[in-house]
Amino acid sequence: MTAPVFTTLGCRLNAYETEAMKELATAAGVQNAVVVNTCAVTSEAVRKAKQEIRKLRRDNPDATLIVTGCAAQTEPATFSAMPEVSRVIGNTEKMQAATWAQMTPDLIGTTEPVQVDDIMSVTETAGHLIDGFGTRSRAYVQVQNGCDHRCTFCIIPFGRGNSRSVPAGVVVDQIKRLVDRGYNEVVLTGVDLTSWGADLPAQPKLGDLVMRILRLVPDLPRLRISSIDSIEVDENLMQAIATEPRLMPHLHLSLQHGDDLILKRMKRRHLRDDAIRFSEDARKLRPDMTFGADIIAGFPTETEAHFENSLKLVGDCALTWLHVFPYSARQGTPAAKMPAVNVKDIKTRAARLRAAGDAQVQRHLAAQLGKTHCVLMENTRMGRTEQFTEVAFETDQPESQLVTAQITGHDGKQLIASSC
Repeated sequence: MTAPVFTTLGCRLNAYETEAMKELATAAGVQNAVVVNTCAVTSEAVRKAKQEIRKLRRDNPDATLIVTGCAAQTEPATFSAMPEVSRVIGNTEKMQAATWAQMTPDLIGTTEPVQVDDIMSVTETAGHLIDGFGTRSRAYVQVQNGCDHRCTFCIIPFGRGNSRSVPAGVVVDQIKRLVDRGYNEVVLTGVDLTSWGADLPAQPKLGDLVMRILRLVPDLPRLRISSIDSIEVDENLMQAIATEPRLMPHLHLSLQHGDDLILKRMKRRHLRDDAIRFSEDARKLRPDMTFGADIIAGFPTETEAHFENSLKLVGDCALTWLHVFPYSARQGTPAAKMPAVNVKDIKTRAARLRAAGDAQVQRHLAAQLGKTHCVLMENTRMGRTEQFTEVAFETDQPESQLVTAQITGHDGKQLIASSC
């Protein structure tokens, strides 16, 4: 018998939860199992999950093949019908020790092959604390799960449930342990991070959590925030951006589009001017701030004029790191019933957005020449600046440490530096 093999598809939160499942499976004594943690964000993600399941079954013909994650939560019947699949477990169940205790060799086959409950009934925090997930230099801390919003293109709330927050005290205690173990950077993660606190007593905001972490963990060198919804940013978070150098000047924005009509059809809560205003305000408070963003190309009913507004938003918000998603209809969402854009046009528009993003990266890299950065080394030859830009070194540097570096050039993708 062998230890279970895990495959992760999709987001950073999925990767975090895979680490939690590894701990739970190991503690339960699970053996000879293959676990696929799926993503449901697009139809393509589900297709890739099925493809990966078939490949893993061919490679592991005698293993128990377990499918979990968002696609398993939203489409349990789809995966239970696959002959390659032994068991399907939901997003809540995968984080419970009792589930994995049922996966031991002497119990497999004696319990229900599909364990997927109504995730909308889950009200408690689903987070499983993993001390040190990530590289040796950077740790990821899940502080929130689920989403209360219903964007018309998105199936994720039905895979993750409603928003639940990890209490601030629990988060601070975990970060203290991470710092004691030598981690120099912590990244706060969640499905809808800026909704953190809405379900907690007194309804604190994300900015309150950030300020509390920085105040109570003074030895933490760097705190980073993952994807946020800029319309939900609170005053304390803006204050932290302005006054806390340990909060990294890099924010990934969930923008999705640059045209007001399309944003309304997406059921987003911001308009184009809101995004521009936020980016301008943040840069005034922190001139070295850089932005990433999610943008969808070819959303149903999108005309060329609508698309041009998205394209212009790249420059209007000075976006540097783009995640471009060609629209893919997701069954079960309102957008899937809207008039579709021609597939060829979707691909063309996505390529134009990526080209605009690439041009922004080139501008950003060129602007760093001659500057000095504090670089967190991910390995002996590569690290990242405060703005999350990759930096390559020609000589070995101390892994997982912060290095002061002079930027001497770039290769179009990475900065090139020498240590000071």
